[in-house]
Amino acid sequence: MIAPAAAIRFLGVGHTFQAAAQQPIQTLRDLTFDVARHEFVAVVGPSGCGKSTLLRLLTGLMRPTAGKIEVFGLAVSKPRDDVAIVFQTPTLLPWFDVLGNVTFPVRHREGRVDEEDRQDGRKLLALVGLAGFEHRRIDELSGGMQQRVAIARALLLAPDILVMDEPFSALDALTRDAMSFELLKISERQPKTVIFITHSIPEAVLLADRIVVMTERPGTIRDVVDVELERPRTMSTLNDRRFNEISTYIRSLLLPKALVG
Repeated sequence: MIAPAAAIRFLGVGHTFQAAAQQPIQTLRDLTFDVARHEFVAVVGPSGCGKSTLLRLLTGLMRPTAGKIEVFGLAVSKPRDDVAIVFQTPTLLPWFDVLGNVTFPVRHREGRVDEEDRQDGRKLLALVGLAGFEHRRIDELSGGMQQRVAIARALLLAPDILVMDEPFSALDALTRDAMSFELLKISERQPKTVIFITHSIPEAVLLADRIVVMTERPGTIRDVVDVELERPRTMSTLNDRRFNEISTYIRSLLLPKALVG
């Protein structure tokens, strides 16, 4: 069912890659779901099922070969200023310091950065727990700190929609857990409409309001799971009976039956 106040709509979206002298590869098929404003939706599925393609289509970096995507009622045909993306790796610029990286979107758009922009950057660095690191070099930061800089940079232009493509996948397990809880705090303080790609089922259950579970390629929707866990979510959420039930159910959809019994 499509919610009347949907911020994002995928309407029969499919995508096929066609390379010269090669067989076409269909990555997505008949993808239909909606995301309400300020809803946090995680997307999980097998490797190669088209999760990252889905995000590229949403951000206007590619156009679907079937169906359409709407953002606030308008068909997506090119990148939008109100949609920001956080990639798997931070992709920071080593010739700028931390604050310079956070304010780079303004520099790219306006050609300059003023004191108000720098002040906004400092506030965002405080939001992601990096107050006092404004003038550090990028190579002085840990992987988790660099990803926090990338998140602050994505938030600078106050996007309505935040798209995150496995942003914590390159981090060690402890840092990844810490970043998940940090993202929960950020979402509470600065609500956004979020689509979050991950391979981690517990991460998806901890963060999301709903989880879209995809099939093998060509990826389509196997199920959409409501995460009926109270917010704010904390460490105790991980021990909630319902948390484990949802995680087990999603795992049963993704793993071969021989492994889940």
